[in-house]
Amino acid sequence: MAYNTMHVPVICVASTHLFISFFLFIVVVFAAIETLKCEDVFSASRTASVSISAARDLRYLLYDVNPPEGFNLRRDVYIRMASLVKTLRKDGDDWVLVLPPWGRLYHWQSPDIHQIRIPWGEFFSLTSLQANVPVIEYEDFIAENGGLFIDQVLVLQNYAEGWTDGKWEEKADERPCIEKLLYTKDKQGNYRGWFWGYEETRARNVTCLSAQGHASIMAPVLQKNFTGNSVMLDRAETLLHDHYAGKDYWDTRRSMVFAKHLRLIGDDFRAKYLNSTDDRDHTLYNEDWTRMQAKPGSAKGGPYVGVHLRRKDFIWGHRDDVPTLKGAAKKIRSLMKKHKLQTVFVATDAEGEELRELKRLLPDMVRFEPSKEDLELLRDGGVAIIDQWICTHARFFIGTSVSTFSFRIHEEREILGFDPKTTYNRFCGDSEKQCEQPTHWKIVY
Repeated sequence: MAYNTMHVPVICVASTHLFISFFLFIVVVFAAIETLKCEDVFSASRTASVSISAARDLRYLLYDVNPPEGFNLRRDVYIRMASLVKTLRKDGDDWVLVLPPWGRLYHWQSPDIHQIRIPWGEFFSLTSLQANVPVIEYEDFIAENGGLFIDQVLVLQNYAEGWTDGKWEEKADERPCIEKLLYTKDKQGNYRGWFWGYEETRARNVTCLSAQGHASIMAPVLQKNFTGNSVMLDRAETLLHDHYAGKDYWDTRRSMVFAKHLRLIGDDFRAKYLNSTDDRDHTLYNEDWTRMQAKPGSAKGGPYVGVHLRRKDFIWGHRDDVPTLKGAAKKIRSLMKKHKLQTVFVATDAEGEELRELKRLLPDMVRFEPSKEDLELLRDGGVAIIDQWICTHARFFIGTSVSTFSFRIHEEREILGFDPKTTYNRFCGDSEKQCEQPTHWKIVY
């Protein structure tokens, strides 16, 4: 596949596969060296790594999310679970968060690409995550736990009766399962389930729990009613954020640093095709997120408009606030003219005829399109991260209404210090009369 831009010479287009493959090879070596360097930078992560393997009476918290939920909503649920682990550890309990392997997501539809049992380390910096809360990959849990058994699965659900007397209160109670369980009992009395593609995993017990409230309401449930060393919260998205947009939220969000090789590929693409570098764009990045505190408005961004344009299910699911392709192209051209920019980078799930129409409407459009061979290495999740990273560094960004993909870009730009006016923007529906723009969630240190 080729990068689409009228500004890129043919020789550069032909080299797409070569430069991505070269970077993937170089970064493997580079990342190993950087890991050793980071041990001095992240003293917290070094301590966490040692304590995870050496501590006594460890307890493991695992979790999963409703299968249809996408990549970026699952990142949001991670923040809630990290907050719960912090609450549990405040009382002296030695809990560790087990990262659920990635795979089989709705938007990851590239054919013939193996996309299950993907560890978090392929997409995020584990060193950075561990500087915030103790975390381990699922396969490390298997090794430390001495097998593939999970002591208890708690399937979270809402209350069948809803709010009693129309009054909200935080609570959690064991209740009959409302929906059919996605777990089946085997001949040995253990439970089988999806378990992130690890078919050999078993749960000893599965119970349904009605819950409404913030993630921390699970702390007393786990502390008082649970004696095993591993528990999994299924449908963890049922729980709310403890401190949405507060310091704890932003600490965890800032720790979700993209894997270095993905950032490097995105940076190289910016430099080659968008005339964008950190020095020129005032977007210098500190590998230690705990030491990074960009001044609001300090980031300038590369000379291009960054766009996230959702299509597919959003066309019918959010038909009132999602524009037609013509409407989107008209808005993009207007922004390019207003900000005196000649190029637009587009991240979109449009395909087939829609994508060809978009290219016709926007001849200056640039997209990141890896070859099939590179996609097998990056996977759909890696491509999504690279798209987000490139959009994050744009002079001006506009996204899609209520899209978690766009939300995550807002946050990345907030971390880098972009002016909110260039960040919190979204497309309006062609006939939308009142087009409310995204809320600015200011970063808290």
